[in-house]
Amino acid sequence: MLPQKRGRIPFRIVMNCYWKILAVFLLFLPSALSLQPRALLVSFDGFRWDYIYKVSTPNFHYAMENGVHVKQVTNVFITKTYPNHYTMVTGLYAESHGIVANEMYDPILNETFSLNTMDIHNSKFWEEASPIWVTNQKEGHKTGAAMWPGTDVKIHGVFPTYYMPYNESVSFEDRVARLIDWFTSEEPINFGLLYWEQPDEMGHILGPENPLMGPIISDIDKKLGYLMSELKKAKLWDVINVIITSDHGMSQSSSERVIELDQYVNRELYEVIDHSPAVAILPKEGKLDEVYEALASAHPNMTVYKKEQIPDRLHYKHNSKIQPILAVADKGWEIVYNKSDGFQFGNHGYDNILPEMHPIFLAVGPAFRKNATKEVMNATDLYPLLCHLLDINPLPNNGSFNAVKDILAEEVPVAFGADTYATVVGVFLGSFLVMVFIAVFVKHFILTQANTMQMQHTEAAQPLLQD
Repeated sequence: MLPQKRGRIPFRIVMNCYWKILAVFLLFLPSALSLQPRALLVSFDGFRWDYIYKVSTPNFHYAMENGVHVKQVTNVFITKTYPNHYTMVTGLYAESHGIVANEMYDPILNETFSLNTMDIHNSKFWEEASPIWVTNQKEGHKTGAAMWPGTDVKIHGVFPTYYMPYNESVSFEDRVARLIDWFTSEEPINFGLLYWEQPDEMGHILGPENPLMGPIISDIDKKLGYLMSELKKAKLWDVINVIITSDHGMSQSSSERVIELDQYVNRELYEVIDHSPAVAILPKEGKLDEVYEALASAHPNMTVYKKEQIPDRLHYKHNSKIQPILAVADKGWEIVYNKSDGFQFGNHGYDNILPEMHPIFLAVGPAFRKNATKEVMNATDLYPLLCHLLDINPLPNNGSFNAVKDILAEEVPVAFGADTYATVVGVFLGSFLVMVFIAVFVKHFILTQANTMQMQHTEAAQPLLQD
C-alpha cells in the first residue's frame, strides 16, 4: 500500500466541514439579515381625491411617480370619520364592524358614543371587530399609533404596543418623530399608523371649492414632504411600504340648500342621534310610523328610509346601532332642525357613490409598482392588502386582496435600501473572510499536529539501536 501524504486526509475533512458550515451560513443569511415586512398607514382626514390637482402638490406627485396612484376609492357609507377609519383597519363595512357613525346610541347597552364630546373610549362599541393592530400583536409583532382613531381604546383587552392618547394640539412633526422613534428602536414596530386632522377641519369651515382651501392643501403637501424627508433621514424610506390615504372627501354646502325638519315633524316625537347630512333618527316609543310618514315625502332633496328599507348596496342596516329611521340629504344639501342651527360650508357623510366623497390613495415602497395607476378599489380592500404587506393572517372581512394585488411589484425584493444592501454585502464578505481565515488556521494547525504526530510515529517505529 502506498503511504498517505502527510496532512491530506485531515485537510479534506476540514474543508468538507468548512463548506458545510458556509452552506448553512448562506442558507440562513437572508432570513437573519432581512428586515421584517414593515408598513406605515397615513390618513389626512377629509383629503378629497382631486385636491392634488387644485394647487401645486409636488410631494403628492413625487409619491405618485415613485409608487401607485388609485384614482377612485369607494369608501363605506356613511362617509364619516370614525366609520371609515375603522373600515380601513378591519376591512369591514360599518354595519359589520359596529362603528356606524360619529355619534351613536346602542339600544342594547343603553349607552352613547360621541365624537363631538370625545366620549369614544367604551370598548364595547369597538369590539364587534378586531382591528389590524390586535392581530399584528397577537402574531408577535409591534404596532405604533400616532393619534389614529380608536388606537387609544382598549379593544379586546389590547392597546397598540405604543400609542399617543388623542390630543389634536400635538403637532404633525411630533407625531412623525414618535413614529420614527418606534420604527428605529431596539425592539422596533413593523406597523405604524399616522393621523392628521386636516384638511377636514378647514374643509368644513370654508368648503372645498373656496379658493382659501388652496393654502390648506399646500400645507398638507408640505407635511407629506416633511414625513418623507424624516423617513429618508432615518434610512426608512426605501424599506417601509407607505400608504397615504384619507377617510372621505368633502362637498360644498350653501345656506340656500337647507332642509328644516321642524317644518315637517314635531321635535317632541323623535331624537336626532347622528347629524347632517345622514341623519340618524330615533323616534319616541310608538311614534316610528308617525315620524316616518311625516318625513318620507317632505322634501325632494331628502331621502328617508326605515331601517329595513336602506338599500343593500350601502351595507348599512344590519346593526343595532343603526337607528330606525335614516334621512339622507342629496349632495350639497344639509338637514337641520331649523336655520338657527350651526351651519358648515363643507360637509361629508353623503352617499358613498358620489365622487366628492372619495378619498386620496397613494402607495409607495419596495412592495409596490413604480409610477403606476389603478382605476378603482374599495376601501375595504385596504385591510387584506395591509395584512399581505405585514405577512399576517387576515380575519374575515369584506375586502378582496385579489382586487388590489395588481398594484404590487411582480417580484418583491427583500426590503433593503441602498445602505442596508451595503451592510449585507459587508457582513457577508467579512464573515466569508473570517471563515477562510479560520479554515487556513485550522489547516495549518492540523498540518503542524500531523507533522508532529508523524515524527513521533516514525521515531516509535525505529528499531532499537543494537550494541
